[in-house]
Amino acid sequence: MMRTRPLKVALLGCGVVGSEVARIMTTHADDLAARIGAPVELAGVAVRRPDKVREGIPAELITTDATALVKRGDIDVIIEVIGGVEPARTLITTAFEHGASVVSANKALLAQDGATLYAAAEQHGQDLYYEAAVAGAIPLIRPLRESLAGDKINRVMGIVNGTTNFILDKMDTSGAGYSEALDEATALGYAEADPTADVEGFDAAAKAAILAGIAFHTRVRLDDVYREGMTEVTAADFASAKQMGCTIKLLAICERAADGGSVTARVHPAMIPLSHPLASVREAYNAVFVEADAAGQLMFYGPGAGGAPTASAVLGDLVAVCRNKLNEANGPGESAYTQLPVSSMGEVVTRYHISLDVADKPGVLAQVATVFAEHGVSIDTVRQQGKDGEASLVVVTHRAPDAALSGTVEALRKLDTVRGVASIMRVEGE
Repeated sequence: MMRTRPLKVALLGCGVVGSEVARIMTTHADDLAARIGAPVELAGVAVRRPDKVREGIPAELITTDATALVKRGDIDVIIEVIGGVEPARTLITTAFEHGASVVSANKALLAQDGATLYAAAEQHGQDLYYEAAVAGAIPLIRPLRESLAGDKINRVMGIVNGTTNFILDKMDTSGAGYSEALDEATALGYAEADPTADVEGFDAAAKAAILAGIAFHTRVRLDDVYREGMTEVTAADFASAKQMGCTIKLLAICERAADGGSVTARVHPAMIPLSHPLASVREAYNAVFVEADAAGQLMFYGPGAGGAPTASAVLGDLVAVCRNKLNEANGPGESAYTQLPVSSMGEVVTRYHISLDVADKPGVLAQVATVFAEHGVSIDTVRQQGKDGEASLVVVTHRAPDAALSGTVEALRKLDTVRGVASIMRVEGE
């Protein structure tokens, strides 16, 4: 039997995502009520600009006082889609204190201080759900938290930023340079006017921290994630990748050490073989590849951003949280029992693709090979081309600690015969 008294929902933020959430709550009200077991009522919407026209939202629900809204005491669920660390953190913890569960899409806050939110939710017996914080509409957080809760996850690797994937895909398929591809992404609305958070990897790093924490049952903060942007990737890098049967993606990679004693989380451009499932992810789509002991290899794929896809994830969480409210139960909280240390990037074992500009004369290759040997890095393949006293030397290494590879590159720069390091790219997915 359906309960007739509605569950009251308040919305913090009514931009691209928030307005879609409100629209779906209104247009699909009957379906949502049937799935939850009770009607849901939009009881308030906190915004910064109250004079802006918002179709379908009664003017009397609009307020600029978000604090008063979360303190009302009659709100069952707060949906937070304002982003940023403050005032979102204070508003969310205040909501818990006043008896509301929270659905959030706030990756930055969760990556920086998720522990505070989890602790407040547990203290006050409320839920914290955040499917929309990573990979938009793709069901990913809940499978990691619940479906794979009985398994041991060893690696999570994926494309978690649609803007960067669109840019790199255009560079790969059309031969465009970075600036040209970025301009196209901006014109189509995939890139913000200031794309720094995307192209420098900050957005992906926040998502990597969240994924690593869930996958490995340990606390991983944004500061623990190694980050490199993709603004230095060139058409020449793509040409080299194609010669190796690879393409280039900006990847978020979270790994458990082979001995199980530590974890790592990192974001950087990487060459991946065309045979890898992530290589075929096109345009602004996201995909995450998960490797677990019992389940084996899984891939989650779909639209990773945008108002409607993100709202879909928010509404999915809303249904789950409302069901919990009706049943006087709670969903999963923080699982950080392993307390594993997060290793530095220098300890990560990886491969390098290194392109050098060198003098075209005898003995250069021997000098370069000696530097690699002195740093304990084994060479997989070497390709050399020369003309008019200048040459390019492309070296692909076997797997080695990143610190050893970085030390090798620094030593190569000091050789008189090396004119410069044209590019350095890690190789993943093999």
